Amino acid sequence: MGCTTSVVLFKGIRTVFERNCGYICKQQGENNALEYTAFSLPDEDSGILIHSSLAKPKLIEPIDYENVIVQRKTQILNDALREMLLFPYDDFQTALLKRQSRYIHSTVPENAEKEAQSLFVTECIKTYNSDWHVVNYKYEDYSAEFRQLPNKVTKPEKLPVHLYEVDEEADKDEDAASLGSQKGGITKQGWLYKGNMNSAISVTMRSFKRRFFHLIQLGDGSYNLNFYKDEKISKEPKGSIFLDSCMGVVQNNKVRRFAFELKMQDKSSYLLAADSELEMEEWINTLNKILQLNFEAAMQEKRNGESHEDDEQSKMESSSSSFDSYYPEITKSTREAEIKLKSESRVKLFALDPDAQKLDFSGIEPEVKPFEEKFGKKILVKCNDLSFNLQSCVAENEEGPTTNVEPFFVTLSLFDIKINRKISADFHVDLNHHSVRHMISSAPQQMMNGSGDGSHRIQDTYETMLQYPKQGIFSVTCPHPDIFLVARIEKVLQGSITHCAEPYMKSSDSAKVAQKVLKNAKQACQRLGQYRMPFAWAARTLFKDASGMLDKNARFSPLFRQDSNKLSNEDMLKFLADFRKPEKMAKLPVILGNLDVTIDNVSPDFPNYVNSSYIPMKQFENSTKTLITFEIEEFVPCIPKHTQPFTIYNNHLYVYPKHLKYDSQKSFAKARNIAICIEFKDSDEEDSLPLKCIYGRPGGPIFTRSAFAAVLHHHQNPEFYDEIKIELPTQLHEKHHLLFTFYHVSCDNSSKGSTKKKDVVETQVGYSWLPLIKDGRVVTNDQHIPVSANLPSGYLSYQEVGVGKHSGPEIKWVDGGKQLLKISTHLVSTVYTQDQHLHNFFQYCQKTESGARALGTELVKYLKSLHAMEGHVMIAFLPTVLNQLFRVLTRATQEEVAVNVTRVIIHIVAQCHEEGLDSYLRSYVKYAYKAEPYVASEYKTVHEELTKSMTTILKPSADFLTSNKLLKYSWFFFEVLIKSMAQHLIENSKVKLLRNQRFSASFHHAVETVVNMLMPHITQKYRDNPEASKNANHSLAAFIKRCFTFMDRGFVFKQINNYISCFAPGDPKTLFEFKFEFLRVVCNHEHYIPLNLPMPFGKGRVQRYQDLQLDYSLTDEFCKNHFLVGLLLREVGNALQEFREVRQIAISVLKNLMIKHSFDDRYASRVHQARIATMYLPLFGLLIENVQRINVKDVSPFPINPSSNSAKDDGLNLPTANQLVTPQKTVNTLDNNLPKDLFGVISGIASPYTTSTPNINCVRNADSRGSLISTDSGNSLPERHSDKSNSLDKNQQSSTLGSSVVRYDKLDQAEIKSLLMCFLHILRSMSEDALFTYWNKATKSELMDFFTITEVCLHQFQYMGKRYIARNQEGLGSIVHDRKSQTLPVSRNRTGMMHARLQQLSSLDNSLTFNHM
Repeated sequence: MGCTTSVVLFKGIRTVFERNCGYICKQQGENNALEYTAFSLPDEDSGILIHSSLAKPKLIEPIDYENVIVQRKTQILNDALREMLLFPYDDFQTALLKRQSRYIHSTVPENAEKEAQSLFVTECIKTYNSDWHVVNYKYEDYSAEFRQLPNKVTKPEKLPVHLYEVDEEADKDEDAASLGSQKGGITKQGWLYKGNMNSAISVTMRSFKRRFFHLIQLGDGSYNLNFYKDEKISKEPKGSIFLDSCMGVVQNNKVRRFAFELKMQDKSSYLLAADSELEMEEWINTLNKILQLNFEAAMQEKRNGESHEDDEQSKMESSSSSFDSYYPEITKSTREAEIKLKSESRVKLFALDPDAQKLDFSGIEPEVKPFEEKFGKKILVKCNDLSFNLQSCVAENEEGPTTNVEPFFVTLSLFDIKINRKISADFHVDLNHHSVRHMISSAPQQMMNGSGDGSHRIQDTYETMLQYPKQGIFSVTCPHPDIFLVARIEKVLQGSITHCAEPYMKSSDSAKVAQKVLKNAKQACQRLGQYRMPFAWAARTLFKDASGMLDKNARFSPLFRQDSNKLSNEDMLKFLADFRKPEKMAKLPVILGNLDVTIDNVSPDFPNYVNSSYIPMKQFENSTKTLITFEIEEFVPCIPKHTQPFTIYNNHLYVYPKHLKYDSQKSFAKARNIAICIEFKDSDEEDSLPLKCIYGRPGGPIFTRSAFAAVLHHHQNPEFYDEIKIELPTQLHEKHHLLFTFYHVSCDNSSKGSTKKKDVVETQVGYSWLPLIKDGRVVTNDQHIPVSANLPSGYLSYQEVGVGKHSGPEIKWVDGGKQLLKISTHLVSTVYTQDQHLHNFFQYCQKTESGARALGTELVKYLKSLHAMEGHVMIAFLPTVLNQLFRVLTRATQEEVAVNVTRVIIHIVAQCHEEGLDSYLRSYVKYAYKAEPYVASEYKTVHEELTKSMTTILKPSADFLTSNKLLKYSWFFFEVLIKSMAQHLIENSKVKLLRNQRFSASFHHAVETVVNMLMPHITQKYRDNPEASKNANHSLAAFIKRCFTFMDRGFVFKQINNYISCFAPGDPKTLFEFKFEFLRVVCNHEHYIPLNLPMPFGKGRVQRYQDLQLDYSLTDEFCKNHFLVGLLLREVGNALQEFREVRQIAISVLKNLMIKHSFDDRYASRVHQARIATMYLPLFGLLIENVQRINVKDVSPFPINPSSNSAKDDGLNLPTANQLVTPQKTVNTLDNNLPKDLFGVISGIASPYTTSTPNINCVRNADSRGSLISTDSGNSLPERHSDKSNSLDKNQQSSTLGSSVVRYDKLDQAEIKSLLMCFLHILRSMSEDALFTYWNKATKSELMDFFTITEVCLHQFQYMGKRYIARNQEGLGSIVHDRKSQTLPVSRNRTGMMHARLQQLSSLDNSLTFNHM
């Protein structure tokens, strides 16, 4: 084929594609209601597959990537597109992110780290103090599929509306003038004189002919000026002037009066004349207005379009903002400007692809956030007022407001009757008027508290602000209607509950009773002000339903009198269980009063509140007038799914005295009104003071040295419900203990309050103590302890050593040393654990770190015991535990220790997944994990040791349950490997080394071994354990992909080869899915293009891109030099010989990758896209090999005339399955039917409607040399070999397919369209030089197959009209249309014969089409 012909052919084909690609998916842009059902293709059974052998494809050894980069450094640096060949230097980096907190300052006490001695406490504090360690990949946004690309081309809101001729109404009687008016455009009609422009002589008066002109707007917005012999414009016009091609309208009176001239793009002109000057001016103004609109529309399209030109081209495209400047630029280069404008305004080919428009969130990874405090449903509780029916003025002079006659104290807490437990700490509120508060003497309280010596985190400025809380925030993790807000009301100790409540239960003569009660209250407050007694309780529901909707309309129940025999929390839960039973609640005695408490939701930006440790939030206003809100601690159920990793320092102990059995004691004469004083001490010496760490009550100091439980009058076996909250020291030791002192309180107020009587208000009646540490852990839950009558120095050292024998001081036990006191403790701590196994493990680690000799067997024992660790403890201390395990891993000297560490990690990871808490693992890996500093002589690296341990666990002889868990949750381990590798490279400055020197040989070997060990599990366990195999496959792919960033890339290529070698043709569908999922992930690497090295590989030192020896088939050399794309295309080629499901998976991977290239803004320019297209040129060969599998009959929207089926069609009649099928070459079928004037049609010389036009069936049945046969390299069929003496892969061995498989079943419509979309994208993106080279290299048969595929594209994406689609949906059959253009919209911009000829070419033989789209 000659050069001139090739260029003309290229120009013609390119123009057809430029005209059509914007409309290929036109159907998607039309009304979505006009969908249709594609023709159903036969099932797989219709195809015949003959496997002559199922040998594995030959593996192609990849290039040594690192050496090639070095050897061709000069060539790469001289390449204009070198950024497509090199990885960026700043590809990844580590960073330290400041830990964000909601608090003003750190929750960890200032000296906590210095005070901490325990390894566990130290590591917990480090966890809460450390910032986040992250690895940032600069181009990570480009490492997913095309839907997650940054700056992705968005789907156009609405495609431009085009009116297709096939959709025009056939009714010729319709008034054509209505078309323009319907569109709202400019219309005008009238008689004009038209000059004869065909005359060879200059235009004269006689050459003018009178014609009726009609200006109309077409559906696509363009204007035509049609002219007729008369006013019957419903007929076909005699001619048309396309105003899109008009550059200006000017007056020209040289030939005739009232004449004007229309200047066209091709430098021709039309001369028209009116009957009067007014008419002439009207026509000129109207036409100029249209030209201005056209110009503005073109500029708008240009601004909205996406440019794919280089900077120099962009400068040439710029145009001025005035119509005057636009005219000379277009006239200077009319054709070029038109092409540029079209290419800019045209939507990208893949942007209109239906698959690209689908919303698919399956590939989107969940957003990983750092660990943060999480709360349940938050409820704001506002305490407004507590009033009783007895009201009076308490001031001595009786001047002041009327208030309650004595102080009352409210305690609020939450109870859950479903799980039968109290679920929050107490919230203490003092709602008394300040005059009532002054009734209580504060002297005794100050004496008990002393001056204070403890160091706590509350600043003195907050002391006064925190004294009288009225608002609290409760949190509920599991809201439901059976949760109650309970208010317990206490008063100053006076006597029995019944006696004290009696005046409040009567409604008569309240004034007199109030004065009497006030008098008694004043005496009691002066004498017994620090002692409380139970008085009343009330409750209300919180939630309407389990969704957490607050029941704001509910009110507190009546105030029920407390029953001195039913005070405990257990009794309260029984009352609440009957709360909705009116008949039972009616029996309870009611005190006349009202508690006003409201509840509300908490907004996210709620200001001025402190947490349960009184640490203020960032939105805190430091002012004495500020109303502070208190967060109340929630007692979250100890189950994993409701647990979260701790992020702040918290160290609280809640103490609950429950019961004292004192009715049998003989040690004290009087012990009835018993008060318990609780203290927290760190010594048992005689003169030691209790620690000031007990949270105080409203009105007092924030921290006190002691706390009293409520007193029951005349009870020798009192019950208690009080809660004492203690801030524990950072480091606990054996001397820390709780000391309980019992007092008999004299309630007799008959004396006048002399000093002598005051001294005997309280009498000590016993002591008891509880050491807080036992076996290194805090003692919790119910404890029964004895009571002593004395408290000698060193009482903690008392121990019984036998019957009647003891060591330590002499202690006088009450009631023979019986366990008379029952107490309970509840630990809420983020630095102490109650789990024995976890404690033992850290204790042993601390022992070995402090110098003790580490015994492997001992450590293995403690590691194995961690499997019994409680789930909620594992989650709560997740970062601390994992950090310690990885530390042990790097210091392990025995393989058994390393393997057991890995097994524990596997157990923890599995537990998190089973509880649905894998998000915590992702947060840990991304933010919390930090590799230990690498010291070659002392420690090893996590990535190497973990890889070796994984290999051991994956061995066939290992425990299969553990290996299955490792497979299922392998993502975690590979992510840790990746982060460890990144941190190792940067922190040890190894990132500057050559890739093959960054990691040790032993690590390379470990990686290769783990890949080889993993593969049998993936390929053999997919039936028995499909989820584990699938997860392992995906995780391995993600790991291999990220290895390209850190490691020797040639080594990573070999691992991909190792992976691929484990698959074979004929594998089950699942394994094909695994393989293509692996390829999809790996090929989505952000630097996939540089990995394929799209550059010349010819001989000689420096190669120009223009001299590139392009590969148009999958040769071994191509697959070696461009490894990933070669591998992908080979696998797609092999998959095309499989069944439909497999083919669809393979085609989807290829197409999505090409869509990604198209949308990638790093490669947006045309030169970038052309370079990328060179990597996919072998796809031409794949399509040519499968050209006959596009069955015309099954996809044609029109019925095919049976008589036109020649003997050539019979050649496709398939034999039965048991016959041997040998493809035979049809002798020059296509060549004989090739129209001799085809190139003449393109060049505009010959008519496209001559009898030489080939029948589409003939084209389709062209040459079976194509061979649906694929053979091993070098085993081509003789016929094929002889035909390719000058073919594309001359002197090269083809490696397209690896097995000898013959496939005769047809590709279905979706497959065909996807492949053709890829074909069109390559064709549109590739450079002219590349296409020219291809045509020169191709044999005649290959060239004809190429044009067969090109014609298939035209017919596959042909738009058949709305009427046809509607009839198809209704099942009414096809419509045979005339030869109107069905692919292009109504013609516009007809600037020359070339345009007209190309439009005719595009409508060749429309009666036989490939698709109705």
